[in-house]
Amino acid sequence: GLQRMGNIKDAEKIYRDVLIKDPGNVDALRLLAGVAMKAKQWGDAEIMLERALEKAPDFHQGWMDLGLARQEQDKTDAALEAYARAMRLEPNRASGFVAAGTTNAMVGRHDEALDFFRQARNRNPSHPGALSGLGHVLKTIGQQDEAIASYRECIRHNPNHGETWWSLANLKTFRFTDDEIATMQAQLENENLPDEQRANFEFALGKAFEDAGDYEQAFSHYAQGNDNRRQRESYDPVQTADLHDRFIKTFSKTFLEEHSGSGDPSNAAIFIVGLPRSGSTLIEQILASHPDVEGTHELPDLGRIARSIGLHREDRSVYPEATALLGEDELRELGAEYLRRTERHRELGRPRFTDKLPNNFVHIGFLSLILPNARVINAKRHPLDSCLGSYKQLFARGQPYTYDLYELGEFYLEYQRMIDHWHEVLPGKVLDVQYEDTVEDLETQVRRILEHCDLPWNDACMKFYETDRAVKTASSEQVRQPIYSSSVQLWRHYEHHLGPLIEVLEPLLRRLPDDWQPGSLRT
Repeated sequence: GLQRMGNIKDAEKIYRDVLIKDPGNVDALRLLAGVAMKAKQWGDAEIMLERALEKAPDFHQGWMDLGLARQEQDKTDAALEAYARAMRLEPNRASGFVAAGTTNAMVGRHDEALDFFRQARNRNPSHPGALSGLGHVLKTIGQQDEAIASYRECIRHNPNHGETWWSLANLKTFRFTDDEIATMQAQLENENLPDEQRANFEFALGKAFEDAGDYEQAFSHYAQGNDNRRQRESYDPVQTADLHDRFIKTFSKTFLEEHSGSGDPSNAAIFIVGLPRSGSTLIEQILASHPDVEGTHELPDLGRIARSIGLHREDRSVYPEATALLGEDELRELGAEYLRRTERHRELGRPRFTDKLPNNFVHIGFLSLILPNARVINAKRHPLDSCLGSYKQLFARGQPYTYDLYELGEFYLEYQRMIDHWHEVLPGKVLDVQYEDTVEDLETQVRRILEHCDLPWNDACMKFYETDRAVKTASSEQVRQPIYSSSVQLWRHYEHHLGPLIEVLEPLLRRLPDDWQPGSLRT
């Protein structure tokens, strides 16, 4: 009972005492694993679950939990083995199949994922995880009509499954019917609707009203969705600024020049950085249309390698400061490790590949040391459109600064400060590509991008929307159509709601052309 009452520390002590007397006590192992999972200590949870399952191999939920603990540590195949045991134990339950589908989808094994989700649906035709999971994979591989059908099937059976309503809204080119809008509004009337679901409905309704041109209603829903979500995020803007100070101090011009010849010489990787909703998926799609480039997706590997460098040092130094203690051989080895780790996302055997994790903009100094010939492109967009785009987006995880207009503005300034620093200390390393310029004159920007990446001209890059590839991000539907200008200066519809954002961004906005400035700054 202690654990249920939230008294985790005492509960943990009791379970540990039990295990000292009886090391194979399955209940204590299982409960302690639960404590570890709550604290996101996946490695500890894995060890305890493995011990429990040695004693009790028929424990279905144990195998499910073990799969999750392994999945969270990127142990994909080991996670799938655990789910396979769960499926063998209870072949008629959908949950094991859904989990296996999700794990395969995460690593881009789309055919396997579809197969598992369909098997789950056959066992339980109304299972929300099976139907929405199927929708996600179909969306990713570009089968939009089938994706919509699966999402709609899900909400027919589970009208309160907010996540699926948001998934439909998040197919940026999809439009809700009036009946669907009414159903969502009715869901919000339910006082017992969990917060997590409520946020999904608010964001989905925001999108529905925006599409109908009712920007007042739209903003009201976006604002409520953001307030709801912000209460469940922990974000500290001061911490962000401090961290960026440390990057700027560590990766000084002198330091980078001293190490300019280091790292792995490969030029295979092309990094696309920036803030979310700023045109990075479009740049990735243009590059992935080139016969020499494979488009992967948002890869976590660069940040993970960076953060690992301080972990095993006696002197307790951490990243980024620990970078200064690395020798030439170590820097070269880290570059090679990045290339090895990203190998699993490269199936086409092309010489170059993209890595499109927006938040990598902080790691450009480190990147220049371990992979000096990697190319970097920074996706830029009007600061108000970029921030508003994030404010309208309900992210699955990460991006905790996007749920408050002040914090969004402050984060944008921080991002710009980092990019300015890289331009100063690594001249020519980062190519800024402005979304609005790409919309206005695609060919000029495609030429700039290809030149920067040292790639020969190819006409296919101009017809990027014909390229058939899996796209995981929120822009997956948008990059499958020719370029359009309807999202340029979209912020003007919401201008009178964006006061806090305009106030914070004022120093940057003043540097923009006159016709890009808010009315309040034109006086």
